[in-house]
Amino acid sequence: MGTGALSALGTRALGAAYAQLQTTGNNIANVNTRGYSRQEVELSTSSGQYTGAGYFGRGVDVATVTRAHDAFLTHEAALARSQASADSTRSDQLTQLEKIFGIGEAGLGYSATQFFNAFTDVSTKPQDLTARQVVLARAGDLASRFNAAAQQLDTLQAGVTQQLQVSVASVNSLAEQIAALNRSIVDARGLGQPPNDLLDKRDTAINDLSQYLRVATVAAEDGSLSVFVGGGQSLVVGAQTTPLVAYTDPYDATRSAIGVVGQNGIRQLPDALLASGSIFGLLRFQGSDLTDARNQLGQLALGIAQQVNEQQALGLDLLGQPGTAIFRFGDASGAPVISARSLATNSGSGSISLTLQSPTALAAAQVSSVQASDYEVVADGVGGYQLYRLSAGVPDAAYAPRAVASGDVVDGFQITISGTPSAGDRFLLQPAGSAARSLRLDATNPKLIAAASPLSVTAGTSNQGSGSVLNLAAEGAVAGSHPNLPATLRFQVTATPGAYTYTWTDASGTSTPTAWQTGQPIAYPASAAGNGFSLTITGVPVAADPAASPAVAGDSFTVARNAYPLSDNRNANGLLALRDGSLIGAVWNGGTLQAGASVTDAYANVLANVGVRVQSAKAATDLSTAVSNQADKDLASKSGVNLDEEAARLIQYQQSYQAAAKMLQVAQSIFDSLLQLAR
Repeated sequence: MGTGALSALGTRALGAAYAQLQTTGNNIANVNTRGYSRQEVELSTSSGQYTGAGYFGRGVDVATVTRAHDAFLTHEAALARSQASADSTRSDQLTQLEKIFGIGEAGLGYSATQFFNAFTDVSTKPQDLTARQVVLARAGDLASRFNAAAQQLDTLQAGVTQQLQVSVASVNSLAEQIAALNRSIVDARGLGQPPNDLLDKRDTAINDLSQYLRVATVAAEDGSLSVFVGGGQSLVVGAQTTPLVAYTDPYDATRSAIGVVGQNGIRQLPDALLASGSIFGLLRFQGSDLTDARNQLGQLALGIAQQVNEQQALGLDLLGQPGTAIFRFGDASGAPVISARSLATNSGSGSISLTLQSPTALAAAQVSSVQASDYEVVADGVGGYQLYRLSAGVPDAAYAPRAVASGDVVDGFQITISGTPSAGDRFLLQPAGSAARSLRLDATNPKLIAAASPLSVTAGTSNQGSGSVLNLAAEGAVAGSHPNLPATLRFQVTATPGAYTYTWTDASGTSTPTAWQTGQPIAYPASAAGNGFSLTITGVPVAADPAASPAVAGDSFTVARNAYPLSDNRNANGLLALRDGSLIGAVWNGGTLQAGASVTDAYANVLANVGVRVQSAKAATDLSTAVSNQADKDLASKSGVNLDEEAARLIQYQQSYQAAAKMLQVAQSIFDSLLQLAR
């Protein structure tokens, strides 16, 4: 063998060492480059040369340059980052939501209490216009605070919409980057070697994409990578992309939805299928947290305004007229009518509207008051309708669906169905959603506060028992106009010891004796809508007993029109009593009433609900962030650059390079010696 073989060995060794030095230097240079994977030169032994004395090695070949990559760790890091992004985004939004529901003097609960407390002075001085003006001022302040809170919720929703639009634009941009990288990678692989830097850039783009959506990837034989979101919806296939779009929810114009643009238009992606990422966090906040907060706020506004208006209608104002509404919803007085939202794809001509019902009517019919929920009605196309209670935009499994028809009263509202819906047509019912936004002060004249009761009751002058009037409840302010008043209530003994009956005696005569139970209201029949009333007697009155010796006339109570409404305060006391009344969220279940909460307790429940969500979201964020950080560390331990290791390798490869150079030097020296011998 000549010196050429030795020179070839040295040249190959020198090239291999140089390649290793170059790759190590590249690793050191990119130690802080995001997404860079440590590279390493793969060497292979060159095939030996056969001679009669055996095979002699021909040195080393540089096979390729590989990157330190682990598909499993890369996938896990992307998933963990996606979940952390979803939790963090929702937590940030909930923190802003919590600020809307203030505590102390800044809270709605305080404002509502101040409003009811203002009736204390009206009760003390019914004719004092200043005290009455304070009531209206407090009422206006309460309505303004509800409006402001609703406006802040709308602002939050607008922020969510804007963030979704920005996020979708980023997703589409990243999808285009991945598609372009797929093209470049496929072209580069045609040269026979892996394009490491391009692969790193694609992994980084997919990792960035995972911040917005949970993605799944499928590798193709040509080196391209397909990306899927939303349970199988393709985002990138080879060099082709399917753009996402953030658009107005076809079911609820106040919210945004995410869809894909296809040949037949936009197809909505269900929120749940997006699974994680900041877009999912925004959609979850929008569909659950923000909707629940809006409904709870609306339920509170409805509970206060409807009860106050109803109690106001039971009294007489300073002009001697029935009380008119203090609050209204929207521009018109009276029971608001709310139009249901029709799904954009409904094919029938049907429409649905809701009319809120008075608390008294609901109690009489044993129907629950307005709940903090949305509802959905689905038509079957043959005249049947199913009502679902929703939670986070989907039917709540805790509440069984029920069949409804036009005219039915459900949870505080009456359903009116018109037109002809087709099978599968859907309608979104939001009885409480807009209440806080539309609450207004309806009364402006302090004289119109109905502080007086339309009726008065007088105990008989000869009464001897312990019976007294516990409550006199009129069905309406026109109760004093009943044509048969005054009416006298008397008690009579029966054959059963301790058992009494009662009769009403008025201009029409004496009614049939009716059994009396202490503590139970005694109804006086109405001659027209709203002019009846009931009287509740506590204690033990003396009952008439004609057979006694001497005969006992019995105790009596006479109800008549209130002759002195200007100085009467009984309806003002009724308005004041609403402060501690169970106004919010009463539920009837199987004929049993589950009383609602007071205004203070209801607002405290809203604060607690939001607070629990904030704390849960923060805990979830801390956990998912820790998991994501650990996943990144695991990935970095596999693919990241360690400067200490690279420095050690640099010395090693430097020595290899010097040894290879020495080999060439020796080969040159031998060659020179041979030339000298030849001369």
